[in-house]
Amino acid sequence: MAADRRTVIENCSIATVDAHDTEYADGYVVIAGNRIESLGAGKAPEGLENVGRRIDATGHLVTPGLVNTHHHYYQWITRGLATDHNLFNWLVALYPTWARIDEQMVYAAAQGSLAMMARGGVTTAMDHHYVYPKDSGDLSGAIIRAARETGVRFTLARGSMDRSEKDGGLPPDFAVETLEGALTATEATVKEYHDASFDAMTQVAVAPCSPFSVSTELLREGAELARRLGVRLHTHGSETVEEEKFCHELFGMGPTDYFESTGWLGEDVWMAHCVHMNDSDIAAFGRTKTGVAHCPSSNARLAAGIARVPDMLAAGVPVGLGVDGTASNESGELHTELRNALLINRLGAHREAALNARQALRLGTYGGAQVLGRADQTGSLEPGKLADLVLWKLDTLAHASIADPVTALVLGAAAPVTASFVNGRQIVEAGRLLHVDEDAIARSTRVEAQRLARIAAQ
Repeated sequence: MAADRRTVIENCSIATVDAHDTEYADGYVVIAGNRIESLGAGKAPEGLENVGRRIDATGHLVTPGLVNTHHHYYQWITRGLATDHNLFNWLVALYPTWARIDEQMVYAAAQGSLAMMARGGVTTAMDHHYVYPKDSGDLSGAIIRAARETGVRFTLARGSMDRSEKDGGLPPDFAVETLEGALTATEATVKEYHDASFDAMTQVAVAPCSPFSVSTELLREGAELARRLGVRLHTHGSETVEEEKFCHELFGMGPTDYFESTGWLGEDVWMAHCVHMNDSDIAAFGRTKTGVAHCPSSNARLAAGIARVPDMLAAGVPVGLGVDGTASNESGELHTELRNALLINRLGAHREAALNARQALRLGTYGGAQVLGRADQTGSLEPGKLADLVLWKLDTLAHASIADPVTALVLGAAAPVTASFVNGRQIVEAGRLLHVDEDAIARSTRVEAQRLARIAAQ
């Protein structure tokens, strides 16, 4: 949009998710170019110039766009497999199939993953892609192309693995990279695609996969590479009791101490899951401001356990929400994680005091922006921030009798998205994507899933 072109949204409830949790029962938002110009109670200011569109948002709640902090897009074409496995057995069952992906499959899977998130209110997405089989094509480029076409703000966590079966890891030998190859390819990806500007649509993080699939050298040198290039770091951490046992047996210490010994704690780091953490681990994350991507549905699907999110928040740990790969969360939607985060955490030690609806919304918006290092730009509705926002329709049968709109959004059925804006540009209208063909994507993902299944069976 032109810098002075305005969109005015009126007659809506607003949850800003700012530092004071400011809300308006009946308010307005003015978008100018790619920024939020103003918002508040009542009608928009009179005399606004260059208004290209006015939206009557009666019956809607406007929130910041959702921010997804952990995902594996390629898994879109292996959904519904190994449905009764724990994490290690699930990985053993699926790695031989994943190791045969190629560029065409990854592009289709990324399209499917992104489309499902975007139509459900995600405006900032990420992908932790770490499977780079030899001669499989330009996988990172395919993922970034799909994100640009969908129109979401995007972080590619360029993953890697160098510990295969012959070294005591889980991936097949032909599915991993060498230490040198992984570092070289990661640096090249950062230099080609990372944009450090305020309104960047594409960023890159350095993301070795996990303690049981990468060497200590790759973790340590990956951290050094990320800090030399000025980008963030991401990996899996403390996901299962098996991982904790693995770290003690191999390294003589638990996952958090191991990560700290390799340079992997800090405000530029975020880790997925963090289910099995003791008080000392949580204190270390709080002290260093290491972020956490909480993936409640995936943790339940793989029987990993319940992350101690209330204790993390109390310790000052930045926490966002993650879909995780759709081979362990087949819905692929982040807005359902708002509800699941609240419900699952209430099964833990804090019971009904664990999380409330507004805390869940904060996890999915501002908390995610913190984790991705973008809280100054997005994650809340404030003048000067990027115009990444969602209009949720709450006046239908599913929600109309719930007086509080935030409670309706979080605890009610998945709310329809009437409009979603990223960088001031609308990407969803009445629940349909505007810039990609959902039906064509559905067909291509089915074709590629079937092709992968045939190849894997040979």
